[in-house]
Amino acid sequence: MVTFLPFPGYRPAMKAEEKIEDRISPPYDAIGKEYLKFLQERKNNVTNLTLKPDVDRRYNGARKEFDRMISDGSLKQDEDSFYLYEHAFNDHGTLKTRVGLVGILKTEDYEEGNVIPHEETFSKVKEDRLNLLRDMEAHLESIFGIFEGFSADLNRKISNSAKLIYRYMDSQGVDHRYHRIDDPQVIREITEQLKDQKMLIADGHHRYETALAYSKENPDDKTKGFVLTTMVAAEDRGLVIWPTHRLVSSDIVKENEAIESIKKKMNVKEVTLEEMESQLEDWMMGLMFKSGKCFLARYENGSDLWKLDTYVAQESILKEIYGYDDGKSKVDYDAEYPSAKKSMSEGKYDLAIILNDPSLDKVWELSMEGKRMPKKTTYFFPKIWSGFVFYKM
Repeated sequence: MVTFLPFPGYRPAMKAEEKIEDRISPPYDAIGKEYLKFLQERKNNVTNLTLKPDVDRRYNGARKEFDRMISDGSLKQDEDSFYLYEHAFNDHGTLKTRVGLVGILKTEDYEEGNVIPHEETFSKVKEDRLNLLRDMEAHLESIFGIFEGFSADLNRKISNSAKLIYRYMDSQGVDHRYHRIDDPQVIREITEQLKDQKMLIADGHHRYETALAYSKENPDDKTKGFVLTTMVAAEDRGLVIWPTHRLVSSDIVKENEAIESIKKKMNVKEVTLEEMESQLEDWMMGLMFKSGKCFLARYENGSDLWKLDTYVAQESILKEIYGYDDGKSKVDYDAEYPSAKKSMSEGKYDLAIILNDPSLDKVWELSMEGKRMPKKTTYFFPKIWSGFVFYKM
């Protein structure tokens, strides 16, 4: 049972000189240094709350800014509402629209079987986000979840009742459209239809697990048992998953040694770059080396996670050959193939592991079996931006 409720959201009330883009940002872990500097020059931008810790890694200064934004009218509060968040975007030449529903989700242990994770998490990231929650007593950014879907009748009602409140076109050409839903009957039906469904965490595992830990610290305060969440139906035609390619640097492992080791572990075929690109979908992964050598590779006779390209790349190549766990190599990630290809042509890395688009069905299947995939197995595009609405506990 998933408990997904409306809430009295705080959202931007722009001053005469402000636009919505002055208030919002990509999620905290997807902002480059220069763009962050640009955003934080805007007094009321969400990054001044999410990414301005004090010297001791707490967020008391940010809390004062949040309180100030409420008291001076920079934020206004709605009555109980859901919010509809649409992304219209270009997916490799195809125009698509993804529709998400924003509300608050009751946190619970994964063992309950209703909220399903699919990727590994790391404690260092969660510690910082827990400090943010403790000091702010508000959810400033949304996690991203996938559910089975609503009835056609409810989808029509949601669409008809949604009122547009914000719109913004970002630098990637993504059209962000944010709506409010306050019809009591529609709100009740949304909550009711979700009761018998499960939710897969698509993005925001660290934030969810942090929210769960925070709720356990505050068992007597029911408002602190929920996390801000954007839910997208699994059947949504705009639900796009990109692969995240691995870019490897190592001063220790020699290219020829790596190639020979990979050949012992996997079925490998040497190809031209063009052949790698055109035949990749028939193989598990492509390998591009600094020398210009390219290969197609697959792991034979794998079961469970060994059928997953990111797992094979992590266990057989990054760990066993490049000693990633032992600090013998460095791994960067890039969700856009043209960018990864450019990095290799400029000689920035020793190896690029090029992956196919992940399968949502495979992610669901493995997640329901309790399997946790390597970090950055999936890249759901576009990202859920922050700052459109806050949940103050």
